[in-house]
Amino acid sequence: MADKLLVRAYDVEVGDCIYCRIPKARLKDGAVDDFHILIDCGSKGRAALLKHAIADLKEILPDAGGGQVRLDLLVATHEHADHIKGFDPEDFDGIKVENIWMSAAMNAQHPQAENAFALNQLATRAMRNLAARNLSLSPELQGLVALYELGNDGAMEALRTTLPTRNEIEPKYVHADMTEDDLAIETLQGATLKVLGPEENIDRYYLGDEGAEIVHAFNETTGALRPLSDESRARPDSISGSDFRRLRSRMMSGLFAFTQENDKVINNTSVVLLIEWKGRRLLFVGDAEWTNRFSDTQANGSWNTMWNKRSELLDAPIDFLKIGHHGSENATPWSSGGNSESEPARILNAILPPPADGEHPTAKALVSTARGNTYPSIPRSELLVELGKRVGNARNYLDSFGAAGAANLPHYAEREEQWLMEQQPQRTDLECILSGKTYVDVEIDAA
Repeated sequence: MADKLLVRAYDVEVGDCIYCRIPKARLKDGAVDDFHILIDCGSKGRAALLKHAIADLKEILPDAGGGQVRLDLLVATHEHADHIKGFDPEDFDGIKVENIWMSAAMNAQHPQAENAFALNQLATRAMRNLAARNLSLSPELQGLVALYELGNDGAMEALRTTLPTRNEIEPKYVHADMTEDDLAIETLQGATLKVLGPEENIDRYYLGDEGAEIVHAFNETTGALRPLSDESRARPDSISGSDFRRLRSRMMSGLFAFTQENDKVINNTSVVLLIEWKGRRLLFVGDAEWTNRFSDTQANGSWNTMWNKRSELLDAPIDFLKIGHHGSENATPWSSGGNSESEPARILNAILPPPADGEHPTAKALVSTARGNTYPSIPRSELLVELGKRVGNARNYLDSFGAAGAANLPHYAEREEQWLMEQQPQRTDLECILSGKTYVDVEIDAA
């Protein structure tokens, strides 16, 4: 309805393409209109899904004149293909974009992200070299390699240059230390947008004191691996073939360990956006991760950093949560062991407190996800069940599908059967099977 805030998550398999319409929150030249936001546009799956999502978006965005429709704000949370793959200038032809926000970590010139940028460059080069060698990799490692596909370069070029030039605007690299004036959008009225993460000092908070050493060690590892495409040429005479293969295996393990470290940094430097509107608080977290506790000297999770640096904004109930990282256990703070005193448990209890006896939760949550072969453990069912106890739009999917229908779901026996009868937040993969639509809508009333 026109007087409700709308969050629409498109079904893009494992990825985020999320549209948000804030009613009557735009004022320009005396005219009041809705304010339209797109948060990410990416997928690990089929590009056709992203094209379909953008085509649908063009149908619902308002006319901007000259054969264009208007998008008030585009937010790219972080530089992973499942969040930026769909930023194709061809597909965005006909969309007038008025503002572009990206994570400060996506700014190659950011002086407080030198180590993070160097690490990302090394990981990108290493993963693309590995992909070119057509090695047999596990599904999980295939997924890791896919995050660094060549398409990322085109998407980043579109975000940094092509779309800003076309729309005669400058992209803004955002971080939590920016003031309200820094983040102000001239046309936004009746709602506020606050950035809770990342912190401006990327290297300090998300790589820690050992950041330079990590980059150096990764560089040494990738350097040692470069000649291994030709084993007969690269193996020294002083080492046997079996010993050489074991050595190469250890170096490959190191390569993936460093790449996973970079993967965490990119996730943890996601733009975390808090929308406040008519007494409601909506939190969009990208793929922000958590750790057990915050440290001033070590690499931190984004959730822990926000909890310790931005407590005045995070330490209060929210009305909507975009569940992070497609339902992965590392992206929503919780305690699977039931330790209610741990920092992650305290964060979850603050933003989504469990309802008192006899009460029904009112907050809502939504996860853009797809159970598949590449990441069969995403989403984490136990996490979704825990969240299902804390939100009002949870569903018993076994009831919805019926026993026969549920049995045909991907990885049902090993991943779904035990948990599907429990309440879970709305999931794009299951909701779209049930509805036949290509998106899931969540509406938020004013307080």
